[in-house]
Amino acid sequence: MLYFTRWKALGIILTALIVCLCAVPNFFPEAQVKTWPAWAQRRLVLGLDLQGGSYLLLEVDSNYVKKERLDQVRDDVRRTLRDAKIGFTGGVVVRNDAAEVRITKESDVQAALAKLRELSQPLGGLMGSSGQRDLEVSDAGGGGIRLSVPQAAMLDRLRKTIEQSIQIVERRVNELGTVEPVIQRQGNDRILVQVPGLQDPTRLKELLGRTAKMEFRMVDTSVPPDQAQAGRLPPESELLMSASPPPTPYVVKKQVLVAGGDLTDAQASFDQRTGEPVVSFKFNTSGARKFSQATQENVGLPFAIVLDNKVISAPVIREPITGGQGQISGSFTVQSANDLAILLRAGALPAPLTVVEERTVGPGLGQDSIEKGELAAYVGSILVVVFMLLTYRLFGVFANIAVVINVAMIFGLLSLLNATLTLPGIAGIVLTVGIAVDSNVLIYERIREELRGGRNAISAIDAGFKRALATILDSNITTFIAAAVLFYIGTGPVRGFAVTLGIGIITTVFTAFTMTRLIVAGWVRWKRPQSVPI
Repeated sequence: MLYFTRWKALGIILTALIVCLCAVPNFFPEAQVKTWPAWAQRRLVLGLDLQGGSYLLLEVDSNYVKKERLDQVRDDVRRTLRDAKIGFTGGVVVRNDAAEVRITKESDVQAALAKLRELSQPLGGLMGSSGQRDLEVSDAGGGGIRLSVPQAAMLDRLRKTIEQSIQIVERRVNELGTVEPVIQRQGNDRILVQVPGLQDPTRLKELLGRTAKMEFRMVDTSVPPDQAQAGRLPPESELLMSASPPPTPYVVKKQVLVAGGDLTDAQASFDQRTGEPVVSFKFNTSGARKFSQATQENVGLPFAIVLDNKVISAPVIREPITGGQGQISGSFTVQSANDLAILLRAGALPAPLTVVEERTVGPGLGQDSIEKGELAAYVGSILVVVFMLLTYRLFGVFANIAVVINVAMIFGLLSLLNATLTLPGIAGIVLTVGIAVDSNVLIYERIREELRGGRNAISAIDAGFKRALATILDSNITTFIAAAVLFYIGTGPVRGFAVTLGIGIITTVFTAFTMTRLIVAGWVRWKRPQSVPI
């Protein structure tokens, strides 16, 4: 155990040195680090509790998700029966948690049931093998057919909505230029957003609180808005209000010419003629084709740019727009134009989000946490160092050197991962110092036992390292399993604690059985001791 080849010793020293050097960027100002090569810019990010910031807990509107699903079922039923040329009376009615339709001819009911059952698909993912389906179609009697969405299917749809929302929230938050935000699912219908360093969450809430569903539709000029407000609204149109004050009514056709999903880019800019802030956009190939066709067929007519059921503007098409790009004007300020561009680039949320909890941690409180965490780390480390020196003398010095390298490697690995350091994370590092020392204590006590058993110095040291290995591995593996479980089921600060603890265990095993052993082996080779100062 005390013999190291030259290459093995060099490999251990280089590994420790390189990992420790990864922590260097943390000791330089951020502005200076940004001038370094990209591979050298990785550093620790302080969490919300250490540098302050904003905490938002968002809830997805599950009723909206349910309504959207039932509306989709209603449209699918209508389309399927029309394609199959099966008559129905009274339209498709959405009632409670189901869509109901009444077939005109009793003889067509079985054919209608067969066609509508084709709409039902097996639930995907892990539930695909359970035989459950996303739609239950049943004969309600008297020519009626009932289509209901099972609870499992609704939960599956809510899960997909949450996953899609997290991606869009992440894109919107990243567009603000924030550093290492934490965005993760919490429970069945909530999303946790933590943005370190953001002290005023007002703009963030405005960005996350908008669905950003963009649509291009034609304005219905067949009915003046005042007559539509009086009740003469055509069935294929709806009355929408303007987004900017004063509220102005528009009669807008329900048919969507081009949707926001066809946008590939959106940027805030200035109108070259008026100098006002506008939002320039580009369509993808499909969107450009549809937009070109729509503008060619409707020259001289107004079309509405609708965002979240509000009309931003309703310009008149002067000439066909065939380039697949354009601009939106609508009494924007520079910031509102920039925000709209961010929303369009990030995409529309599949369902509205509501802020159910909001907290702002001030930088003063974060600084106080850092100072107390540093104090606890210093006091704990000094006590450990003094204890090891008093108890194991020279071998205590070896153990303390290994602990210092261990802590430096932890910071190096955390920096390499761009990890977020939180207050529980600091607690995990302090705990790791104790675990690291514990490994050395096991080795040294084993060496003492071997000496008491009559072995000579070198043989006792060798046997001490060899026989303590299994015990140290067992104890660290069990702790690592606990850290892994914490990381898997925990959220936020608990995960931070688990990450630092897990990394600390890996570096502890490395330093105890390579670095400490290498130092002791070097001392043995140099001194050829006849007794062990332990």
